[in-house]
Amino acid sequence: MTDRPWFAHYPPGLPAELPPRRDPSLIALFDRCCRHFADRPALENFGTALSYRRWHDLSRRFAAALQQLGLEKGQRLAIMLPNFLSYPVALTGTLRAGLVVVNLNPLFTPPGS
Repeated sequence: MTDRPWFAHYPPGLPAELPPRRDPSLIALFDRCCRHFADRPALENFGTALSYRRWHDLSRRFAAALQQLGLEKGQRLAIMLPNFLSYPVALTGTLRAGLVVVNLNPLFTPPGS
């Protein structure tokens, strides 16, 4: 038995180990992927797809809006969204603006309810 049982679910040909990336940040990695795969679908939800290009554009717009609201690098921003296309846009936009993401699950209920 292996200590990594998820390997059994990997598609054929997918290596178990990948070399570490040298991107300085998650947003740098995201930007590189958006440039490389610009016209490919990145996200799909309920029959609607976003290309990497569109996701990148929406992420930049969201980051700019947060900065226009006066939020500054290092501040926290709570994101309370369902698992729809708006969530990864908000996540990457928040990180791009230099903010700290605080995830809130809209499906959680108050204790005792």
